Amino acid sequence: MTSPQTTTAPKTAVRAAPAKPVSPRRGGKWRYAGTVAVFLLPSAIPLMLYTIIPMLGSLWTSLHEWDLITDMHWVGLGNYAELLSDPQTLTAFGNTLYFIAGYLPLVYAGGLGLALLLNRAMRGRSLLRGIYFLPVITSWVVVALMWKWLLNPASGLVNWALGLVGISGPGWWTDPDWAMPSVILASAWKDLGFVMVILLAGLQAIPKEYQEAALVDGASAWQRFRRITLPLLSPSTFFVVVISLINGFQVFDQVRIMAGGNAQVVVTQIYDLTFRYGRAGMASALSWLLFAFVLIVTAVQIRAQRRWVTYG
Repeated sequence: MTSPQTTTAPKTAVRAAPAKPVSPRRGGKWRYAGTVAVFLLPSAIPLMLYTIIPMLGSLWTSLHEWDLITDMHWVGLGNYAELLSDPQTLTAFGNTLYFIAGYLPLVYAGGLGLALLLNRAMRGRSLLRGIYFLPVITSWVVVALMWKWLLNPASGLVNWALGLVGISGPGWWTDPDWAMPSVILASAWKDLGFVMVILLAGLQAIPKEYQEAALVDGASAWQRFRRITLPLLSPSTFFVVVISLINGFQVFDQVRIMAGGNAQVVVTQIYDLTFRYGRAGMASALSWLLFAFVLIVTAVQIRAQRRWVTYG
């Protein structure tokens, strides 16, 4: 008697159903947004109160004629049209660009020189960094008065030192032709420490292996500086240039204290329009013209940095 063959049915694999993406609950989203808002409030409230609202108020004022005492009178874009046709506006912008053209190369070259010097191993390096950075945190009033005394045509130390080598010193801040160079010299001296710190941080971030490899290949010090240091320092250079340009367009204290009426820049003209001539509406319009100009220059720099800034 033959026993029946037992056959085993093939097992079919059971596929698991794909898991559905779990969408965050709406309540979780709102809780997350609320948490972010709580952390942003300490900075968002002062930003709104002391920056955004005053800017909007200035924009509204620029569309009116106002002497800070009587009621405003709507003039629309009249203030802007009058400013753009006023030769004093062109002169103020020209003097501001003149300041930047002299200040920026001087402060960058000086800051780079100090950064290269302090990037070497030397005694007292930390003390020297603090000494060079001290003018940065010093009040502009103090610095301007000090340089006004140093550049005094009659009793200043600068003209006295020039006289020792047979050079007759100029009138400096008393001479309209030398007032702006006086301001440029004082401004560059004060800001050298800031530029030095930024560029020194950039120098210390450059890997030493690059310099060592170039040295093994026989590259000279100038070749290493030009081909390695400057390209890899370009992010720090870009930051310094942008910040220095923005600060340069807003130059005021040193011009007001040192040059007086011998040099007029945009911000001093804004001050005079407001407090000397009682034309707050026109001063606000000039502020917005300066804002637009700085915004355009900064946007051009940010777009152009793709061609010359090397990251990594």
